[in-house]
Amino acid sequence: MLVGIDAIQFSVPNLYLPIQTLATQRNIEPEKLTKGLGLQKMSFLDVNQDVVTLGTNAVLKLIEQEKINLNEIAKIYIGTESGIDNSKPVASYILSLIETKFGKSTLLNCDVVDLTFACIGAVDALQSCVDYIRLNPTKKAIVVATDFAKYDLNSTGEYTQGAGAIAMLISAQPKILAFSKETGVATSGVFDFFKPKQSIQKEAITGNSKNENWFDVLEAEITIVKDQPVFDGQYSNTCYINRISEAYENFKKESNQQTKIYSNWEQIFMHLPYCFQGRRTFIEIFAKENQHLIENQTGLELKDKIKSLAKSNEYLSLVENKIYPSEIASGEVGNIYTGSIFLGLLSGLYYSAKENKELNHKKVGFIAYGSGSKSKVFEAEIQPNWKETILKTALFETLNSRTEIDFETYEKLHKKEIKSALLNAKNEFVLDYIENNNPVLKGARYYKFID
Repeated sequence: MLVGIDAIQFSVPNLYLPIQTLATQRNIEPEKLTKGLGLQKMSFLDVNQDVVTLGTNAVLKLIEQEKINLNEIAKIYIGTESGIDNSKPVASYILSLIETKFGKSTLLNCDVVDLTFACIGAVDALQSCVDYIRLNPTKKAIVVATDFAKYDLNSTGEYTQGAGAIAMLISAQPKILAFSKETGVATSGVFDFFKPKQSIQKEAITGNSKNENWFDVLEAEITIVKDQPVFDGQYSNTCYINRISEAYENFKKESNQQTKIYSNWEQIFMHLPYCFQGRRTFIEIFAKENQHLIENQTGLELKDKIKSLAKSNEYLSLVENKIYPSEIASGEVGNIYTGSIFLGLLSGLYYSAKENKELNHKKVGFIAYGSGSKSKVFEAEIQPNWKETILKTALFETLNSRTEIDFETYEKLHKKEIKSALLNAKNEFVLDYIENNNPVLKGARYYKFID
């Protein structure tokens, strides 16, 4: 029985900052980012948007596109590392908002949960739902990846920011992709990128040495939670390469394949924290699978030979045919953490559909990564009705219709100095307000749909 992605939709903010604008303001040579990293635009949240609105709007588009009977939806699993509550999951917000559109208790018997493991959380959610549908083929599930990748101003991660959500309908006999049962896994507990709970002494803020009540904080220590991560870019890149290489080898073992399995993949979808991360790191796997090519490269050390191989016709051809299609949307959106690999999937298939390529029954490979750190490698087969379903998303047309912001506006949004939404919302959910007065609802987030 085939199980996989039956349909897919997405939601990205309507605001974007041109990467060239950011580069100029930060005294970075623009081509270093545009041509060197493949970055073109950075999606950024409006004041009335967050990961709940992104995820819900993606799900709403999916439901309306496929005319989904919500009684068939047994699970809505969310992958995110941008949670807005230490207890209440994003999934519960999305469920309640969908019910405001389609009726109270419409999803009463639907199981919802958030899965968090940095950028690989939505892959974990996907595989959990795929396994469930294999056991319950009459049911369906929705998997959502929703994230806001925000970095400190002037940091080395600033130009990789982005925001967006991907929603996928998982079913038996899917129209787009059917997944194989084998998965390669590699895991190691490291601190390459993380979002810790940090603390500061209350006295440093209040100037009062007495531990007095301060905004209902009775402890002498105040916990600080930031959207921005603590990270070591160079170390994280090393962890990325190590985990994907280990998971790739494990997948070969689990699937009992001894040959170059990537050669069987029509396209390769990787986690893209920035547009060209895939092509810059897959060379490590390519080198191990092509020792005869390595031996012919110039350089005394292996790293020099690999660098030379990355410029070879053999590798550039692989990039152009198997990796480039997935990069197109990434360059236009930026990093969306858990959704990046699935934005790559949507980008690659949408590009192929627009080019009228025949991909029926072709295999594609997934190389996922989440900091902390874990990688998963698996494959899927493209189904006969993929093209018609993918074209319904209008991916490139939607990305081309967004609104550009200037640098001053971007910095004010980043520092949360703008209080009102910049754009008029239409046919979407937005954040209405956050309760600050009612003591038993303090911090509760309330949303509304704008026709």
